[in-house]
Amino acid sequence: MIHTLRILILVGWAAIVAAQPTIHWQKTFGGSLSEQANSVKQTTDGGYIVAGRVSSSNGDVVGNHGGRDMWVLKLHSTGELQWKKALGGTQNDGAYEIIQTNDGGFLLTGFSASNNYDAIGNHGGLSDGWVVKLSATGSIQWQKLYGGSDWEELWFARQTSDNGYILCGFSESTDGDVTENKGLLDYWVVKISETGALEWQKTYGGSLDDYAYAVKQTVDGGYIVVGEAASADGDITDSRGNVDFWILKLDANGAMEWQKAYGSEAGDFAEDVIQTPDHGYIVAGYVGGRNTGDVTGHDELSILDYWVIKIDSLGNLIWEKALGGTNTDWARSIMQTPTGDLFVVGTTASIDGDVVGNDGGAECWLVKLNSEGEFIWQQTYGGTKADMAFGMDLTDDNGLIFAGYAWSTDGDLAGAENKGQADFWIAKLSPESISSQNTPHTTETLQISPNPAQQYANIEVPTQENSVFVTLSDLLGRVVLAQVMENHATLNTAGLNPGVYFVTAKTD
Repeated sequence: MIHTLRILILVGWAAIVAAQPTIHWQKTFGGSLSEQANSVKQTTDGGYIVAGRVSSSNGDVVGNHGGRDMWVLKLHSTGELQWKKALGGTQNDGAYEIIQTNDGGFLLTGFSASNNYDAIGNHGGLSDGWVVKLSATGSIQWQKLYGGSDWEELWFARQTSDNGYILCGFSESTDGDVTENKGLLDYWVVKISETGALEWQKTYGGSLDDYAYAVKQTVDGGYIVVGEAASADGDITDSRGNVDFWILKLDANGAMEWQKAYGSEAGDFAEDVIQTPDHGYIVAGYVGGRNTGDVTGHDELSILDYWVIKIDSLGNLIWEKALGGTNTDWARSIMQTPTGDLFVVGTTASIDGDVVGNDGGAECWLVKLNSEGEFIWQQTYGGTKADMAFGMDLTDDNGLIFAGYAWSTDGDLAGAENKGQADFWIAKLSPESISSQNTPHTTETLQISPNPAQQYANIEVPTQENSVFVTLSDLLGRVVLAQVMENHATLNTAGLNPGVYFVTAKTD
């Protein structure tokens, strides 16, 4: 069978004014103890999948096996619950990430200290990295525990071009599935097959604690990994002091191609990364301390600020941006829109500086930047208690969805039910309200052939501009290919899944 991609042509040049998105709907789920949602994704049916950890065994929670469990919720497009699943054993277990897989099911990553019920095969340490593959209806298809006799966790996962998965987290062991430890906790990157077979694993770091929080496959088939490094030795050659953003570029087999540390003389923590159309990277996290090292614009009186940096394909710093107020501001997730703008989401406890509208306590803080790191707008969401965001996704209506936890029942959460302590909090944001002097339109001037495409697509743009920024995005608005071209270019589509994609061409 020949699989093809159908490409829709969307071209426009517009002067656009956008207003911050409002909450379209929100939901809270939980019981009498504390729950925390760490990851949310839109699914191919237009609904949403949410995962995190659950401590309760009452209220909305059914089937907790003991201690904390992974908790997975499948929601309709309007936020109504379709199904839920508690996964774990009698010890503490939790999920950090969930993704929808190419077969329509789901993959969970996290940790487990259990060796019974759903979690079988623990290596006997403090915890193992735990991966669970679910069907589209939430049934367990397979589960694997990876680790050794000490402490392992897996924080992040993405499906790779060979239908396997790349995972990252941290490791302390030197036995079991782990072959090397550089000292205390190391970055741990694990490649598994579609069925969970271990293909390779690597540790990276130095003599102190180093944690990997995000990994993405790059256009060259390798991987970019980000997290935090306290070490100043071993694999880390350019420490700025204390804890740094630490960025690794790996080849397809996990061999290190380059590494870079960025930050100040205080604590700096990288949480997420995206690859940009020019093959560079944008990393988001948070920084503390003074304006030292690579950090500028950080309020000297603040505790932590959002920090976003742009690096080129070799890891050299292009720009950096600190955002926040005088209290604590943590950035957790970053995404890029098809037009190149950036959304950064996390939590703020500030009520000044760049932060406007905080009702008190901690709130979800959403910031929009352009592709050069320039501030466009910000918005807070929450009430007078502690309400935090950890995961985010773009939605197919050009809106956003975020997930975290909520204690409040006032402010933006007025009318929401709190089941006791912290609940899962999922909020769907409407698209930005947009006015335009020149509305983008469908046109025949952008030529694509062949269409449908199989291995490649030729793009022709009749323009006198020096350069045109071309992106290929899926139905959820996620950019899957991007490049700068002149009048023509060839997009390599061989590694993409069959489906409908949009091509957008943009000039200055």
